[in-house]
Amino acid sequence: MTSNDADHGPNAQDGTAAGDRPVLPRSTPEEQGIDPRGVAALVDALARGLPEQELRSLVVVRHGHVVVEGARAPYATDRLHALYSLSKTFTATAVGLAVAEGRLGLDDAVVDLVPDEVPTSGLSDDERVRLGRLTVRHLLTMRSGHEVEPEIFPSRRWVAAFLAAPLAHEPGTHFLYNTSATYVLAALVERAVGCGLLDYLRPRVLDPLGFGPATWEVSPEGHAVGGFGLSAAPRDIAAFGELLLRDGVWRGRRLLPEGWVALATQAHVPPGTAPGDERSDWAQGYGFQMWRSRHGVRGDGAFGQFCLVLPEQDVVVAMSSAVRDMQAPLDAVWEHLLPACGDAPLPPDDEGRAELDRAFADLQVTWPQGDATSPVAARLDGRRVVFDPNPLGVTHATVTFGDEHDRLELRHEGESVALVVGHDEPALGVVPPRYPGMPGPEPVLAHAVWTARDEYVVTVRALEDTPVLTVTAKVTGDLVEVTPRVNVSFGPTELPALRGVLADRT
Repeated sequence: MTSNDADHGPNAQDGTAAGDRPVLPRSTPEEQGIDPRGVAALVDALARGLPEQELRSLVVVRHGHVVVEGARAPYATDRLHALYSLSKTFTATAVGLAVAEGRLGLDDAVVDLVPDEVPTSGLSDDERVRLGRLTVRHLLTMRSGHEVEPEIFPSRRWVAAFLAAPLAHEPGTHFLYNTSATYVLAALVERAVGCGLLDYLRPRVLDPLGFGPATWEVSPEGHAVGGFGLSAAPRDIAAFGELLLRDGVWRGRRLLPEGWVALATQAHVPPGTAPGDERSDWAQGYGFQMWRSRHGVRGDGAFGQFCLVLPEQDVVVAMSSAVRDMQAPLDAVWEHLLPACGDAPLPPDDEGRAELDRAFADLQVTWPQGDATSPVAARLDGRRVVFDPNPLGVTHATVTFGDEHDRLELRHEGESVALVVGHDEPALGVVPPRYPGMPGPEPVLAHAVWTARDEYVVTVRALEDTPVLTVTAKVTGDLVEVTPRVNVSFGPTELPALRGVLADRT
C-alpha cells in the first residue's frame, strides 16, 4: 500500500498545524477482523471495475486502527484534496462548538443574528414573516423554506442576497439541498466567534486530531464559503471520521460537545424526503449537514469525496475520487468492504495482503501516448494562434517546442497564463486561482504529445482537486481547431470548441 509524502498547497484562511501530529495506530486488516481480499476487491472495483471512476485515495479505519491506506500516485493520503460539500460537515461542527460555548443558539432567528443584512424591501409581507421565523436549526437541516436555491454567488454580499431570496415555504417544512444556506451558517459562526472557521476549529478540533495544513476558500465578504471550498488530506478526514464515530471523544478527551454527534446524525429530514429510490444513499434522511446512509452516516462532496462513519461495523472510510456517479463508490463499499468485516481477528493472510498491495500498486495515472515532436511543430513553433470569439474567453495562444518539454502561453479573460508541459514525464507547474479570493496558485502536472502528425494533445491534471483537462489541437494548414474536455464537471464535460488561425511569430 502506498502513502506518499508530498508538499502541501498554500493557505486560504489558515493552514498550519501546531506541534506534533498524533496519528492513529496502524494494524493489519486481519488483526482488526477484516479480510484483506475483500478490501482488494473494493480497490479493484473502485479503480477499474466502474466506468469513469478514478479512485484517488482510500483510508480505512477499524477499531481505531488504520488498516488500509493507499493512493494513486501522484495523489497521496497526506496531500490536500478539495472536499467540495464534505466541507459542510466541518461547518456544522463549528456551529455545534459555538452553540456549546453560548455564542449562538440552534433556535436563534437568523435575522436577529445579522440585522444589518435583512432586506428593507423586495419581500412580501408573508415572505418577511417567514424570514423572521428562519433559525439556525433550519439552515443546518436544509429546510430554510426556499423552493430553489438562492443565486448568491454572483453578488458581493452573499448573506444579504440569501435573505433577500423569497421563501416559498414555511421554514422547517420543506427540504432543499442548499449550499448557500451553509454559507450563511459559516458567516453566522464567524461573526459570533470573531475569527475564521479554520482559526476557530484549529485549537478545538483540528490540532488535537493532528490535522496537517488545510485551506478554505473565502467569499467576497471574507467569510469561509462553508458549503464547499475546504481542502484537507484524506488521512486527516479519516481522523475526523473517527472522532464522529467516538461521539466526539479523541483519545479520552472530549473535543465535541456531549450529545452533539448523536443530534447531528439524526434524520431530522426523514427518509424518502430527498429524491431517489429506496436503494439510493441520498434517500435515507438528512441530519445537520450530514447524510444518513443505508449503512451509517456520511459527509460527502461532489465527484466522490467521502467520510463514511459506520458504527455497526466500527469502521471509518475516507476516500478522495474523481467520479461522475457518486452512488457507484458507495455501492462498491457496501458490496465488498462490509462483508469483509468480521466479529473477531482473523488468521494472518500474507497472500491476501499481497493481493491488496498489488491492487494499490496497480493504481497509476495514465497519460496519452505519442511522439514528442512532429513535422508540424516547426510551423507552429513560436507563432501566435488567434482564436475567434468564444465562450471560454481565450483570445490567443503560443507554443514554444522543445526536446524535453514545451511551453504554452495563452491569454484567457484578459490574463496571461504560462505552463511548461513535459513529454516523457509530466512537468510540475501552477495555474492561477480561479478568481480573486480563491486559494491559489493551483499545483498541476502538465503533459503533451503528438498523437498524430497533425494532432497535439495537452493534459493538465490538478494535484489537489478533481479536474483533469484534456485539450486536443488539430492543425490543418494555418487553421487550428481546439477541442477541450474535462473529466468531471457540474456542467458539460465537453467544453466549447475553439477555432483559431496562425499569425506571425511573437
